[in-house]
Amino acid sequence: MATFGERALGAAQLKTAIYEEVENDQGATGQAAGVVVLASVAAGLGGHPSVWGLIFGVIAGLVGWVIWSYLTWWIGTKWLPEAGTHADPGQLMRTVGFAQAPGVLHILGIIPVLGGLIMLAVAIWVLVAVVIAVRQALDYTSTGRAVGVCLIGWLIHIAIFGILTLLARGAM
Repeated sequence: MATFGERALGAAQLKTAIYEEVENDQGATGQAAGVVVLASVAAGLGGHPSVWGLIFGVIAGLVGWVIWSYLTWWIGTKWLPEAGTHADPGQLMRTVGFAQAPGVLHILGIIPVLGGLIMLAVAIWVLVAVVIAVRQALDYTSTGRAVGVCLIGWLIHIAIFGILTLLARGAM
């Protein structure tokens, strides 16, 4: 069994064996949450850092992770399952959490001129990692199906966060 650091690095390197390992290790949910927190802090520091921004970023990262994982599980097992699809929400939480590992590089967004490009490249890297995580957790043989599940989930996720953002701004 790999250590936390080996798992995070392996997930960032898109190693399917790591995603299989964390999928099957029920004790890795806390580690997955740790990856999400680290990536959220890095994104906050790489963007426009402020104490409230970091706190909100970590909370939004954790809430988004839970929502995204459950959406992906539901879409992947109820709407678009393959014959061999078998997963529970915890498996998606662990794999999707570790797929955020490349997000720690968002801290490089602080670099003048190149920061924006780095942030975009890291976002694409995370998206690719999420597709791999979903494919492994849902036992898909088709990467295209995993892309479809992620796309549908992403659209729903964005809609939910848009509504929550509007509600939060209205409350302030």
